[in-house]
Amino acid sequence: MSTAFMTQEQFLNHWQGHRNLTRKTIEKFPEKDLFEFRIGGMRTFADLIKELLSIALPGLEGIIANKTDGYSHDLPQATKAELLAEWDRQTPLITEAYKQLKPEQFPENYNLFGQFNAPIYENLLYFMDNEVHHRAQGYVYLRALGIEPPMFWER
Repeated sequence: MSTAFMTQEQFLNHWQGHRNLTRKTIEKFPEKDLFEFRIGGMRTFADLIKELLSIALPGLEGIIANKTDGYSHDLPQATKAELLAEWDRQTPLITEAYKQLKPEQFPENYNLFGQFNAPIYENLLYFMDNEVHHRAQGYVYLRALGIEPPMFWER
Protein backbone atom coordinates (compact mmCIF):
# COMPACT_ATOMS: atom_id res chain seq x y z
CA MET A 1 0.00 0.00 0.00
CA SER A 2 1.26 3.45 -0.94
CA THR A 3 0.72 6.59 1.09
CA ALA A 4 0.75 10.01 -0.54
CA PHE A 5 3.36 12.49 0.63
CA MET A 6 0.71 15.20 0.79
CA THR A 7 -2.89 15.61 -0.14
CA GLN A 8 -4.14 17.64 -3.05
CA GLU A 9 -5.39 20.24 -0.58
CA GLN A 10 -2.04 20.40 1.21
CA PHE A 11 -0.29 21.02 -2.11
CA LEU A 12 -2.70 23.86 -2.90
CA ASN A 13 -2.13 25.40 0.53
CA HIS A 14 1.64 25.17 0.03
CA TRP A 15 1.38 26.77 -3.40
CA GLN A 16 -0.85 29.56 -2.12
CA GLY A 17 1.64 30.12 0.71
CA HIS A 18 4.31 30.74 -1.92
CA ARG A 19 1.96 33.13 -3.73
CA ASN A 20 1.39 35.01 -0.47
CA LEU A 21 5.15 35.36 0.05
CA THR A 22 5.67 36.51 -3.53
CA ARG A 23 2.99 39.15 -3.00
CA LYS A 24 4.83 40.38 0.10
CA THR A 25 7.99 40.56 -2.00
CA ILE A 26 6.27 42.70 -4.65
CA GLU A 27 5.04 45.03 -1.89
CA LYS A 28 8.61 45.59 -0.63
CA PHE A 29 9.76 47.11 -3.92
CA PRO A 30 9.76 50.85 -4.43
CA GLU A 31 7.62 51.60 -7.50
CA LYS A 32 10.47 52.86 -9.68
CA ASP A 33 12.79 49.96 -8.82
CA LEU A 34 10.08 47.38 -9.42
CA PHE A 35 9.98 48.42 -13.08
CA GLU A 36 13.55 49.62 -13.67
CA PHE A 37 16.08 47.93 -11.38
CA ARG A 38 18.01 45.00 -12.79
CA ILE A 39 21.32 43.26 -12.20
CA GLY A 40 23.57 41.49 -14.67
CA GLY A 41 21.19 41.52 -17.59
CA MET A 42 18.32 39.92 -15.66
CA ARG A 43 14.82 41.24 -16.22
CA THR A 44 13.16 43.66 -13.82
CA PHE A 45 11.12 42.16 -11.00
CA ALA A 46 7.98 43.57 -12.64
CA ASP A 47 8.81 41.58 -15.78
CA LEU A 48 9.39 38.45 -13.71
CA ILE A 49 6.01 38.93 -12.01
CA LYS A 50 4.33 39.40 -15.39
CA GLU A 51 5.81 36.05 -16.41
CA LEU A 52 4.34 34.41 -13.32
CA LEU A 53 0.98 36.02 -14.01
CA SER A 54 1.04 34.77 -17.59
CA ILE A 55 1.87 31.17 -16.65
CA ALA A 56 0.21 29.85 -13.47
CA LEU A 57 -3.49 30.65 -13.93
CA PRO A 58 -3.48 30.45 -17.75
CA GLY A 59 -1.58 27.15 -17.55
CA LEU A 60 -3.95 25.72 -14.99
CA GLU A 61 -6.95 26.83 -17.05
CA GLY A 62 -5.34 25.20 -20.09
CA ILE A 63 -4.94 21.93 -18.19
CA ILE A 64 -8.61 21.97 -17.16
CA ALA A 65 -9.87 22.86 -20.64
CA ASN A 66 -7.26 20.59 -22.29
CA LYS A 67 -6.05 23.48 -24.46
CA THR A 68 -2.41 23.99 -25.29
CA ASP A 69 -2.50 27.64 -26.33
CA GLY A 70 0.75 29.57 -26.09
CA TYR A 71 1.33 32.40 -23.68
CA SER A 72 2.73 35.92 -23.67
CA HIS A 73 4.49 37.76 -20.87
CA ASP A 74 3.57 41.05 -22.51
CA LEU A 75 0.96 42.08 -19.95
CA PRO A 76 -0.41 45.63 -19.62
CA GLN A 77 0.22 46.24 -15.89
CA ALA A 78 2.37 49.38 -15.63
CA THR A 79 2.21 50.17 -11.91
CA LYS A 80 2.83 48.30 -8.69
CA ALA A 81 -0.84 48.69 -7.78
CA GLU A 82 -1.88 47.11 -11.09
CA LEU A 83 0.50 44.17 -10.63
CA LEU A 84 -0.80 43.58 -7.10
CA ALA A 85 -4.42 43.88 -8.26
CA GLU A 86 -3.84 41.26 -10.97
CA TRP A 87 -2.01 39.03 -8.48
CA ASP A 88 -4.98 39.34 -6.12
CA ARG A 89 -7.47 38.68 -8.92
CA GLN A 90 -5.71 35.51 -9.99
CA THR A 91 -5.08 34.02 -6.55
CA PRO A 92 -8.65 32.85 -5.79
CA LEU A 93 -9.10 31.82 -9.43
CA ILE A 94 -6.09 29.51 -9.07
CA THR A 95 -7.79 27.90 -6.06
CA GLU A 96 -11.06 27.48 -7.98
CA ALA A 97 -9.36 26.03 -11.04
CA TYR A 98 -7.07 23.73 -9.06
CA LYS A 99 -10.03 22.25 -7.18
CA GLN A 100 -11.47 21.13 -10.53
CA LEU A 101 -8.59 18.69 -10.98
CA LYS A 102 -9.23 15.09 -10.01
CA PRO A 103 -6.45 13.07 -8.33
CA GLU A 104 -6.40 10.56 -11.19
CA GLN A 105 -5.49 13.37 -13.62
CA PHE A 106 -2.19 14.23 -11.93
CA PRO A 107 -0.09 11.50 -13.65
CA GLU A 108 -1.67 12.19 -17.08
CA ASN A 109 0.54 13.92 -19.63
CA TYR A 110 -0.35 17.44 -20.64
CA ASN A 111 1.51 19.59 -23.16
CA LEU A 112 1.67 22.89 -21.24
CA PHE A 113 1.42 25.80 -23.69
CA GLY A 114 2.26 23.33 -26.45
CA GLN A 115 5.86 23.34 -25.20
CA PHE A 116 6.27 21.25 -22.04
CA ASN A 117 4.88 17.73 -22.38
CA ALA A 118 4.89 16.21 -18.89
CA PRO A 119 2.54 14.76 -16.28
CA ILE A 120 0.14 17.34 -14.86
CA TYR A 121 1.77 17.08 -11.44
CA GLU A 122 5.09 18.13 -13.03
CA ASN A 123 3.39 21.11 -14.68
CA LEU A 124 2.01 22.16 -11.29
CA LEU A 125 5.44 21.80 -9.72
CA TYR A 126 6.85 23.90 -12.57
CA PHE A 127 4.43 26.72 -11.70
CA MET A 128 5.65 26.70 -8.11
CA ASP A 129 9.35 26.16 -8.92
CA ASN A 130 9.31 29.01 -11.42
CA GLU A 131 7.73 31.31 -8.84
CA VAL A 132 10.30 30.40 -6.18
CA HIS A 133 13.12 30.94 -8.69
CA HIS A 134 11.88 34.39 -9.71
CA ARG A 135 11.08 35.41 -6.14
CA ALA A 136 14.69 34.58 -5.25
CA GLN A 137 15.80 36.96 -7.99
CA GLY A 138 13.57 39.57 -6.36
CA TYR A 139 15.28 38.90 -3.03
CA VAL A 140 18.67 39.56 -4.64
CA TYR A 141 17.34 42.82 -6.06
CA LEU A 142 15.88 43.90 -2.72
CA ARG A 143 19.15 43.18 -0.91
CA ALA A 144 21.09 45.09 -3.58
CA LEU A 145 18.72 48.01 -2.97
CA GLY A 146 19.36 47.81 0.79
CA ILE A 147 15.85 46.50 1.51
CA GLU A 148 15.29 43.49 3.76
CA PRO A 149 13.12 40.94 1.93
CA PRO A 150 10.37 39.08 3.77
CA MET A 151 11.55 35.99 5.65
CA PHE A 152 11.14 33.02 3.30
CA TRP A 153 9.00 31.15 5.82
CA GLU A 154 6.48 34.00 6.17
CA ARG A 155 3.84 32.51 3.98
